[in-house]
Order: sequence, then structure tokens, then C-alpha cells
Amino acid sequence: MGYTFDFDHEHERPPMEMKDLLGGKGANLAEMSSVLGLPVPYGFTISTEACRSYMKTGWPDTLTREVETHLDRLEEQMGRVLGDAGDPLLVSVRSGATFSMPGMMDTVLNLGLNEQSVEGLAKQTGDERFAFDSYRRLVQMYGRIVLGIAGEALEEPLERVKKGRGARSDAEIPADALRELVGELKEVVLAKTGSAFPEKPAEQLRGAIEAVFKSWESPRARAYRARERIPHDLGTAVNVQAMVFGNRDESSGTGVGFTRDPATGAQGAYGDFLVNAQGEDVVAGIRNTEPLAAIDGRFPEIYAELLGIFSRLEAHYRDMCDTEFTIEQGKLWMLQTRVGKRTGRAALRMAVDMVGDDAIRLTHAEAVQRITADHIDQVLHPQFKETAGKVLTKGLGASPGAAVGAVVFTADDAAAKAAAGTAVILVRNETSPEDVHGMLAAQGILTARGGLVSHAAVVARGWGKPAVVGAEKVSINASGRSFTVGDATIAEGDVISIDGSSGEVVVGAVELTAAEPPVELEEILAWADEIRGDALGIRANADNGPDAANARRLGAKGIGLCRTEHMFLGEERLPIVRRMILADTEEEETAALEELRLAQRADFIEVLEAMDSLPVVVRLLDPPLHEFLPDVESLALKDATEGLSGEERRLLDAARAWREENPMLGTRGVRLGVLKPGLYEMQVRALMEAALERVDAGGHPVVEVMIPLTIAREELALARSWVEKAVEESAGAAASGEAIEVAIGTMIETPRAALVAGEIAEVADFFSFGTNDLTQMTFGFSRDDVEGRMMTAYLEQGLLRANPFENVDPVGVGELVRMAVKAGRATKPELKCGVCGEHGGDPPSIDVFYRAGIDYVSCSPYRVPIARLAAAQSVLAGG
Repeated sequence: MGYTFDFDHEHERPPMEMKDLLGGKGANLAEMSSVLGLPVPYGFTISTEACRSYMKTGWPDTLTREVETHLDRLEEQMGRVLGDAGDPLLVSVRSGATFSMPGMMDTVLNLGLNEQSVEGLAKQTGDERFAFDSYRRLVQMYGRIVLGIAGEALEEPLERVKKGRGARSDAEIPADALRELVGELKEVVLAKTGSAFPEKPAEQLRGAIEAVFKSWESPRARAYRARERIPHDLGTAVNVQAMVFGNRDESSGTGVGFTRDPATGAQGAYGDFLVNAQGEDVVAGIRNTEPLAAIDGRFPEIYAELLGIFSRLEAHYRDMCDTEFTIEQGKLWMLQTRVGKRTGRAALRMAVDMVGDDAIRLTHAEAVQRITADHIDQVLHPQFKETAGKVLTKGLGASPGAAVGAVVFTADDAAAKAAAGTAVILVRNETSPEDVHGMLAAQGILTARGGLVSHAAVVARGWGKPAVVGAEKVSINASGRSFTVGDATIAEGDVISIDGSSGEVVVGAVELTAAEPPVELEEILAWADEIRGDALGIRANADNGPDAANARRLGAKGIGLCRTEHMFLGEERLPIVRRMILADTEEEETAALEELRLAQRADFIEVLEAMDSLPVVVRLLDPPLHEFLPDVESLALKDATEGLSGEERRLLDAARAWREENPMLGTRGVRLGVLKPGLYEMQVRALMEAALERVDAGGHPVVEVMIPLTIAREELALARSWVEKAVEESAGAAASGEAIEVAIGTMIETPRAALVAGEIAEVADFFSFGTNDLTQMTFGFSRDDVEGRMMTAYLEQGLLRANPFENVDPVGVGELVRMAVKAGRATKPELKCGVCGEHGGDPPSIDVFYRAGIDYVSCSPYRVPIARLAAAQSVLAGG
């Protein structure tokens, strides 16, 4: 099998199932052509295999001949020859990766035009202006994308001609000016590259195909793949397609349409349309668009045909579809379709609605699989409070959620200021793929131009970034350091607020409130819970009453990690902890521990009450004691400059005494208990007293005590004896006579503990895997320092497939977890195993844990809905 396939090639499988080979765009073009019989311009696809071969060894030996053969067939189908001087065929060259990467790779239009064929095109169409406008577009696109000339150098002649002819838009430039402009642009190409613009159509085609291959490795594409967790070794397909023209005349046009509203999920056609324009005019945001329904007023028969195609596509794909189309002198052509990106609110509504849609009839399992973690995150985004303040201007609400930040005008400034800790709003006339890193760093995006399917809108929706586009009254000043709306001037650094739902832009910082999740969220999660059943439990990480109550409201079935050290950090608690550390006598230490016991008991009562009848895993103190003391350097500086009080002197001495070169591998966790056994005893007594008080109040506490950072059976056996002693001394029996059973387990967070898990299980009732520490010790990465330059380099160069601190690596940490679970249960079959930490709410990690045989995962309260969804999806994926 070769590298190249016609759109109407008869594949053994439906083309829509062959995205790995044909790319998403090529697979769907083939599906529309060969299966649905829709009006699609002829063309062919160069497969992803060709791109992978090109990246490894350069242009494949057989590809030139294959392209010639398929081009001959395309010319035969169209009845025209590429670049013919009399009646030229023109083609587009577009990327099409397996996974949608909107705007990240390159496209070249109008290939085949040269000094001779442009005259033939003008003669055949009877429109010299159209022909030279197409030629102008080719020289600009080819120069920027294939020859690497800066876009500004190719835009400057265009802007000069428009100004000189008094043209308000590109469409108003007359034919004679366009002819001159093409000459000027070619002079720019010669000056910047040292070579003339290529006249041979075959040379143009080869250059464009190579440019698309190369764009797979562009910085913006690599950054997008890293963000979207798309592998870097897939490559892109290339689609060569006969051109049809929406910019021929007033009976032509181009648009982007969705079969449902991608922002809300409402049924009905939705999108943008422009008369007398090419596709990039719509998506680039260069011109302000009309709504899709405007076609009905101009071309009612075509609008009816388009709506009929939308219905067929949605029924065929059983999902909302995103399309691109062109009307060429009254004839409708479909240029692309794909399953459309959508907001979280829209995804939830569509998934629920399509279960009851007679043309689609999703099952509950299919509906659950349509929702992602990002979708749920988006519906939990903050919103403006009702009193938003004075509205400066209003644009199109392109991506929901509200954001507040300081104004910046370049992507580089956005990235730099965000890295320094400043929340920013990126303000642009319109965005382009080169702005991706700044868009990612910004809290929100505001553009003066563009429609609801412009680059800014599509990228922002995909990432859940609030965005307002097409705010026409926003005028960015020539300096690029301020913008005006009427008499108001907003300078760089001034704070603004944007609402990506209403399109409002407000001066100053507006107070934000959390969004109310749509009713469809609970329906989806209920279906997810049915699917998940008892296969994987969901708990939350919480260490106070309000967080515990919120976690239960969101669906958590217990607490998998109650970090007791967080209870020590309050303004009233920290001095007590320090007195315990500074104690010179046993009596002083005992007195401090007693104060802490009373404080912790009150906290435990709140948590146990919120989680009544559900398990609560309480982790005894884990961090090193120096974290509760002042910074050594700060005290030393004060000592040298101002002098210290007596208490400060003692704190400095204690901080130096407890200071360690590598505290994460030092005196922390169970090792603290070895040095200060009274500390753990106090915590257990406080917990048991709280549990007994809940029993006396009619509650049903379920208590589990976790010993952190054990590495050997003997170590856990010793710590278990402390806990059992404290339980016996504190418990006795409740006033009601109800006994309290306490499970005692440990956190597996070192590779050694995972490897000797079978031995440790002899004295454990449960295991809980601490994935942050387990990850850093398995990989040898410091979790506090690895982010930034090093991790970015490793991901961009493909040395790691994903950041292991965001997703548990199935071969490294995942394999250790699997081995430890298997070994532990071989020793003690009834052993319960859970995972706590932020990995608990991450879908890829949940899948790893489910396959490893974990009983439950635990995550932050707000991640509980995501964990419920992801656990169900893992169960479905596991069969």
C-alpha cells in the first residue's frame, strides 16, 4: 500500500474509522465523498505514514511519483490542468492530523497560479480582480508559510495599497492595484530569500506539502500537543484538494457551521458566514462575520440544502458536527466536517439530549464517554457577580467563564507576566497560532475582531479559557501599549474583567462567584455512578468540616486523606506547635501537646460529622517540623541587622537544629513518631475522643488511621503499637455502649515500600498510595523544582510522553502500584488499597489505578465529579 489515497478510494473499513492513517480531515472528506455522497471538491490525501517517514529520513522515494499519479487523476476529474495557462486548476494544501489541532499547522491556498495561469483564470472567470486577488493571497501565504518570510513584511505592501486607494477592506482594492501589489510582493520574496517566487506548479505543490509536514514540528504545534496530551510521533496527513472559490462575486461566500450551538448545546444550525470571501477570512477574524442564518436571506435554496446536509451529518456521526463550506456562484461545496469542539455546558446538554434524540439515541454509556474532565472543569468556572460594574464595551461571548487580570498586548508579555505570578488578560486585534503560548498563560482573551469560530474563540473554548471576541469598539493604539473605547483609554497593566458568556468587558476587578453547574451534570454523574458500581470508590481529600461537607455534596463516599498537619497551621494553632518544638522539659512538651489535642479534637468532630457513616482516613503528622518554624535566612538577617528577641533566638536555634539538606527524605512521617512518640499518641487520642463524642451524639464514625512514609514491616509494627495503645486508653466504650473499630494502615510512597509491600501488609489493614512522593522517588525528580525548563524540554523532545506529576506513568509508578497491591493481597486478601493526592482526580491516572486493582481513589473535593466520571470511563474501557 502506498502513501496516497483519493477521497473516493474504496477502503476496506469506513474512512471515518481510519484517522490514524488518513488524519481527521482526510478521513472525514473520504467519508463525505465515498459514503454519504455529499458535494465535496475532488482531491487526495497523503497519509500520516508519509509524514512520519519524512520526519525520520526526509522525502519518501516513492512519494513524488504517487503525487504525480493522483494529481493526474484529479486533473482528469476536474477537466483542468494544474497551472494551465488557458483554464487553470488550482488546489489547496491543508494539514489533517489524527487528533484535531485547530490552527496549529499550515495551509496554503490557490496553488497553481503564476504569471501565465493568472491571466487564464482572469479570462475564464471574466474577473481580473478575482484572479489577481487569488494570486496575491497565494504569494502572501506561500511566502510566509513555505518560504518563512515574516508576515509583517508581506502585510506592509497590502496595507500601503489599501491606504493609497482608500480601500476599507481587501475586497475594495481594484484589479489594477492588485496586479501591482503582486509584483511588489514578489519583490519582497526575492529580497528576503534571494530567489524568485516559484513559477512551476509542481514546485509550488512540493514546497507546500513539505511545509505542512514541517509544521507538525513547529513550536506552536508541539506546545498544543503537550497541553492536549497528544503524542508527538503521530505525524499529520496532507490533503490536496481542488479549489472552489467563495470570493468570486456576490453570489459566492464561505462559512463555518455547527449542527448545534457549541457554546450552549442548543439544537439548531449555528456559525459564521461571509459573502465574497475565502475560508481564512472567517477563521482568522480579519472581517466581522454574519450569522449562519443570514444565508437564508441571500440564498434560501442553498440554506435549505445546507440544513439538510447538517441533519445527515449529525445522524451519521451521531454527534454535533463542525463543518466548513463554500458557495461558488450559487453552488454549495462541503470542504470539511469533524465532530465539533464544545464548551463543558454544551457537552453536558448534548450528551443528555442525544440520549432522547430519535436520530441518534445514545446509550447512557456513550453519553458518559462524551464528557471530559475539562468539560466538568468549565462548568465550575467563576462568573461575574450580578453587579458587574460599569461595562466598558461588549463583544461576542465566545468561551464561557469570567476572568480578571492586568492588560497585556503580546503573547510573550502574557507568558512572562503570568510566570511571575501576575494574572493577565491578553488583548489582541485577533489571535493567530503564534499567540498560543500567551493564550495558554492568560486568564482570559479579548479581541477586537473575529467571530465565534475565529482562532481565538476555538482555542479558548477548547481550553476552557474565558474569551470575548469581535469587540469592535476596542481600538489598540499604534504604540501597542494601550487601547481605547470611545473616550476611555486602558493602558498596559490596567486591570479589566471579561465575561466570556455575555461578552461584557468591565474596567477594574469584578468580584467573581462560582458558576452553578447545569442540571445535566448530575444526570451524567448519576449514569456514571451506575456504570461504576462498586468497581472503584471515590473519596475526597479534606481536613476541615466545610471541605468534607462540600466533598460529600459532590458525591464523595468518604475521606481518603485528612492531612492533620493542615490543622496546625492556623493563626491560633501555630504558636502552640512551636511551643511543643521549643519545649525544654517533658512537662512543657506535654502541656503543648495537650493544647493541640483539644484543638484537633474539635476539628475531627467537624470532619466526622460531615462524613457520618462514611470512612475517614486520618493521616498522622507527615511534614518535617522545620515547616512549622520561621525561615532560617530571614531570622539570621534580622539577627544581623536588628537583633532578635529571646523567643526569636530560640526559634532560630530550633530552626537550625531541625534544618536538613533534603527534608523530603529526612525527619518526617513515621520518623517523627520515632523521635517524638507523644505527638502521634496525642493525635490518636484526639481522634478517638472525637469519634466517641460523635457516637454519644447518635453518629456513626468510621475511623481509619494512616501512618505516613513507612518503609519496612518493623517500622509499621512499632507505629501500629502506639496507635493501638492510644485507642485502648482513649476509647473504652461510648456512653451508648457502641464500640468503635479502627483500621490502621500506611501510606506507600517510596519504591522500597512498594517492593516489600507483602511484608508490610502483615501489619496493615489498608494501603494508601501517595503518588506525589512515589513519583518523585521513582523518577528521581524533585516535585518542587522539576516544572519549567526541564520538564518542558523533556516533553517537547519526547523524552517523556506526559508529565508524571500530572499523570501517573503506567510503566513506572503504575507498575509499582500494581506490584504492591498484588503482593499485599497475597499476604492479606482482605487488604484495602486506595490512592490519595491530586492524581486521584486525573482521568488517565484513574485508569492506571483501576487496572492495578485499587479499591478507591481520593482527590480534592472539587475534583470529585471528575473522578466519578473518569472511574466510570475506566470501567467501560476495561470491558
